[in-house]
Amino acid sequence: MKWQKKKRLQGKQARYSLVRKLRKDKKTSEEFESMLSALSLEEIIGLKLELAARAIDSRLFGLALWTGMPYIVHEAVFKYAVSSTRTKLECMNFIGMKNQQFYKLWNRYQIDSYFSEEEAED
Repeated sequence: MKWQKKKRLQGKQARYSLVRKLRKDKKTSEEFESMLSALSLEEIIGLKLELAARAIDSRLFGLALWTGMPYIVHEAVFKYAVSSTRTKLECMNFIGMKNQQFYKLWNRYQIDSYFSEEEAED
């Protein structure tokens, strides 16, 4: 008896790619990504904050950066997890989240609409 290759489970999000979406939106390029990979996450966040402050004459007063940062990081990790997994169940297991919390965040971050623009252009 011959062994048959097991069919891989492919969900809707198997086509989601954060890199592809940002490249189509002309927000990143291969050269930029190689420069970015040389920086640590802390340096990237610091650079982004400095550039934002420079754009508004260093007036970031009144913004709750310290308390808002966990929400920003959670959204970034969630979008990465969605783009790097094939199914929602795989994504839930990847980030260690229960069903109810996962779908609550899925709706809050509007994942389908965020990545659907990318699919429409393909």
